[in-house]
Amino acid sequence: MSQYRVVGHSVKKVDAVNKVLGKAQFAADIHFDGMLYVKVLRSNVPHGILKAIDVAEAEALPGVAAVLTGRDVPGPNSSGMIVKDEPVVVKINEKIRKIGDPLALIAAESEVLAEKALALIKVEIEELPPVFDPVAAMAEGAPRLYADGNILSVRKIRRGDAAAAFEKCAVVVEHEYRTQMVEHGYIEPEAGVAKLDGDVLTIWVSTQNPHFDAREVARNLKLGLDKVRVIQAVTGGGFGGKLDISVQIHLGLIAVKTRRPVKFVYSRTESIINSAKRHPCIIKMKTGADAAGKLLAMECSIIGDTGAYASYGPGTLTRTAVHATGPYEIPNVMIDAYTVYTNNPTAGAMRGFGVPQVAFAHESQMDMLAEKLGISPLAIRLKNAFRPGSVTATGATLEQSVGIVPTLEKTADAAGKVVGRQAAEKSTKKYGAGIGSMWYGIGNTGLPNPSGAYVNLLDDGTALVLTGCADIGQGSDTVMTQIVAEEFGIDLADVRVVSADTGITPDGGASSASRQTYISGNAVRLAAQEAKKVIIEMAASMLGVTPGEVIVGYKELCVRTNSQQSQFLTDCQSECRIDLGLPAQGKGQSVSLADCIAQCRAKGKLTLGHGWFNPDTTGLNPDTGQGRPYATYAFATQIAEVAVDTESGEIEVIRIVAAHDVGQAINPVNIEGQIEGGCTMGLGYALTEEIQVNEGRILTKNLATYLMPTALDVPEIHPYIVEELEQTGPFGAKGVGEPTLIPTAAAITNAVYNAIGVRFTELPITPEKVLERLHAIENCS
Repeated sequence: MSQYRVVGHSVKKVDAVNKVLGKAQFAADIHFDGMLYVKVLRSNVPHGILKAIDVAEAEALPGVAAVLTGRDVPGPNSSGMIVKDEPVVVKINEKIRKIGDPLALIAAESEVLAEKALALIKVEIEELPPVFDPVAAMAEGAPRLYADGNILSVRKIRRGDAAAAFEKCAVVVEHEYRTQMVEHGYIEPEAGVAKLDGDVLTIWVSTQNPHFDAREVARNLKLGLDKVRVIQAVTGGGFGGKLDISVQIHLGLIAVKTRRPVKFVYSRTESIINSAKRHPCIIKMKTGADAAGKLLAMECSIIGDTGAYASYGPGTLTRTAVHATGPYEIPNVMIDAYTVYTNNPTAGAMRGFGVPQVAFAHESQMDMLAEKLGISPLAIRLKNAFRPGSVTATGATLEQSVGIVPTLEKTADAAGKVVGRQAAEKSTKKYGAGIGSMWYGIGNTGLPNPSGAYVNLLDDGTALVLTGCADIGQGSDTVMTQIVAEEFGIDLADVRVVSADTGITPDGGASSASRQTYISGNAVRLAAQEAKKVIIEMAASMLGVTPGEVIVGYKELCVRTNSQQSQFLTDCQSECRIDLGLPAQGKGQSVSLADCIAQCRAKGKLTLGHGWFNPDTTGLNPDTGQGRPYATYAFATQIAEVAVDTESGEIEVIRIVAAHDVGQAINPVNIEGQIEGGCTMGLGYALTEEIQVNEGRILTKNLATYLMPTALDVPEIHPYIVEELEQTGPFGAKGVGEPTLIPTAAAITNAVYNAIGVRFTELPITPEKVLERLHAIENCS
């Protein structure tokens, strides 16, 4: 039971009712009179130069309000998360680098008219030799996408002497792993609406990072940031795919050009073709241990295909390199990660940010080492798992909140109660269980990533919170509500959170890297504490004590006594206390929150505060990768039980036991939902999901051919919350959004091996691959 009145208790998400009742207004639901509709003409070739474009017939079509080309972009005509390499609209004599590059924008009175106008545009493209294989793209003489070559970035991690350490190893395992390109599959495609309000351009958009959007729009339209307002509409999922610019700049260009409201909603096919994907990776990993199972050395090479544009590529591959060791202490490492341009679809941020790929590799390696040594997969993990005082491959010392061992112990204990079904004799189904663990740095990698907030305690005792944090379904608005309610001793219903509106909220950074609870939660708590300081000082004056003797109770401020503090914490442990007040403390020993605020106003004191938080990190040395890239880490272990049908090749995941160290669980039921959703997404990554690409063209361009798990595929999921409190987190909290899917594919892969004795090093593991391997074994025998 939580020691707090609100924090640590399962509460209903603040947006749940509106979403269930259909009252939530997503971007595509927004409508203004006189609205225009946007469509984009896109490249049908993967590599070329735009030589000419003729839009005369399209412009002449009745009902067409505007046709814009690259020459109509007043600013630099570029955008990008890390590198500004992606054109807003390709200009004449400039490069096309992928299928789907925008060549012209149409705004018309209806979507049907806009589609007709697209067909009237004539385009001349000089095709160039493409390159689709990242290894080939790295070779001398490969077709160049950019003047500086196709290798966008290289991240090196060096610690100790790996080559010498391998000479001392009793066992060494070396394999190559390949992971696939994956679609986010959020329920709502990219969408937005824009209109001019005087000279201010306002854009409502489905996004994870409104302040970044505003900066990119302002740059490319040559507007002051004060003239661009981006408001996050209710967003139907993101998983990293709504960090990149999609409709935002195009909407701004049309709205300014026509001075009319304008809407742009992607079709599902348009979303799949043009949104960034999970990086497909080629991972070569060599791991060695001594005879007792202690890890001594690792060498790892990672090649990530980032496609035509950088997006989050350099950041993703840096994170992949940092996490290549898994949650294990290895004294000698040599890791190289390459981010490579090709003419394939762009790859960028997706839930897990490069760590699911490498977790599949390092967890497979751990099981193979254990088998060679004759010890259990659990034993080898416990022997090498991080503990307080452990040093990571980047040279950072983990001082506290290191929860990997508790997750191993919790999962193993729980799994022993639910896993262990045996196959019946003569059955074609073979059963097995497998384990997977992970660690994940919270926040950006070795870079500043601050967040700010304002909190105003109003005259009637309610609170208004302004935060730039975008709630994309993960529940951050609810978390911020709980934090403020806890600080002020008020009810959840007394707190209103206004989030992700660049016109009124401070920058909260991106809703990515599982950072918002930790970073924006800290900013909101600091802002609340600044406002709370005012009422505590006033209450102290009213009660005739010092501020240090005042504590905040339920809608009152009380004089602290040793027995009272003890009783207060005891009482708060009852869930019924969430909406009840403390017992009266006696005359003169307490003052109501309402009276305290009224006295503040009478004295001319405002009860408002601002706060900001930036994690304590250092950048990574470019030659060695040494540094402190994250202030804190999440840890997790999952065990999967599978049944493999040796006749059909079908893999059924029966159940998953998942233990996740989240620091303090602010809203436990929400965390359980995150775990269940993450495991389901990891299930798809392991078994079914793959964006299939042929010469730069996506073949699986709708949800009929791109196979995500359905409700019928979801196994039993047993979530367990481990709380290793983070001293620098709000009430001890860290993050959980991305870690929930990271170990799932590894656990399933290891379970498949346990069931049929076949090791898969390429994802996804389809029935066809299972049968092919089984038949190959039969033929060899």
